[in-house]
Amino acid sequence: MGWTRAASVAALTLAVLGGGGVAVARHLVPPRGAETHVAAPSCAPGVDSVLAVADRSAPGGRRAVWVHRPTGLDRADIPVLYLLHGYPADPAALAGGSLLHILDADLCRTGEPFVVAIPDGRAGKLDTEWGDDARGRFALETFVTQQAVTLVEGALRRVPALRAIGGFSMGGYGAAALALRHPDEYRQVAAFGGYYRIDDPDRVFGNRPAAHAPDQLLGAAGGQRYFLVEGREEHTPLQVGSIRGEADRMATLLRSRAVSVAVAHPPGGHGNDAWYPQLGAMVNFLDAGFNAGGAQLGSAPR
Repeated sequence: MGWTRAASVAALTLAVLGGGGVAVARHLVPPRGAETHVAAPSCAPGVDSVLAVADRSAPGGRRAVWVHRPTGLDRADIPVLYLLHGYPADPAALAGGSLLHILDADLCRTGEPFVVAIPDGRAGKLDTEWGDDARGRFALETFVTQQAVTLVEGALRRVPALRAIGGFSMGGYGAAALALRHPDEYRQVAAFGGYYRIDDPDRVFGNRPAAHAPDQLLGAAGGQRYFLVEGREEHTPLQVGSIRGEADRMATLLRSRAVSVAVAHPPGGHGNDAWYPQLGAMVNFLDAGFNAGGAQLGSAPR
C-alpha cells in the first residue's frame, strides 16, 4: 500500500504499548471437556506477551509478534487469529489500543476464546505488502507463516481448521494473499478495508506480481471462509483505481467457486470508525468456522 494511502491509514496508529521487553511465558486455559459441568467463562482480560526473533530488517533488529492469550492453560484446540496491520502502522500501537479490549468483550460474550497474534510487518519506510522481498530486503511472508507460528503456537501447533488470518488495509490484502498462497495453513480470512489485486509501489514482488495477487489465486480457496469489510465511504486510492468495490468484487469471485463469504458495508471510510464495530460480527463468523473445524476433527465442542 503506497504513500497515497498513508493519511487515511494513520488512524490505525493508537497509543504505543509501554515497555518493550520480550516475554516468552505461555499462558494457558483449562482443557475443554475435562469436566462434566463446565463453569461459565470468567470474562477475565487476556494476557499479553511479546515474542521475537533476530531479524536485521526489523525495527531494532528484532522481528516481534504481540500475543494476546486467554487466561489459563494453553491448548492445541484453542484457535489462533493472526492479525496483520496496515501501512504505515505500528503493531505495538495496534496491540495497545482499543482493539484487544473490544475482542476481549466479544470473547467474553461468546465464551469461546481464541488467541490473537499481531506480527510486526515493518521494514523501514518500505511498503512491504507482507511479502518476501524479491531483492532480499525482508522476508515477511516467511516470518508470518513459519517463524511467527512457531513463536505463538510452539509445540501446541494448531491444525489449519483452528487457524485464521486477518488484517486491516494492507494487512487485509496480506491476509488474503498469504491464506491463498498457504491454503494448508489457514482456513479463515478476515479482511477490513483490504484490496485483492496487486498494489506494490516498492516492487516487493519483482517480476512475479501475479503469484501474489489474491484474485489470481482463487484455485486455492476451496474449503476456506472469508469475512470482508468495506466502509460505505471507502475511497482510498491505489496505484490504479481505489479500494472502493474491492470487497464485493472479491466476494463475487469467491462465490463463483462456491467459497463461503460474508460481506459487511458499515458506515465510515478507511479506518477504525468502519472496521472496529464489525469485530463482533467477525468473532461470530470465525467461531462458526472454528466450531465446524473442531467437529470435523472430532474434538470437544467449543
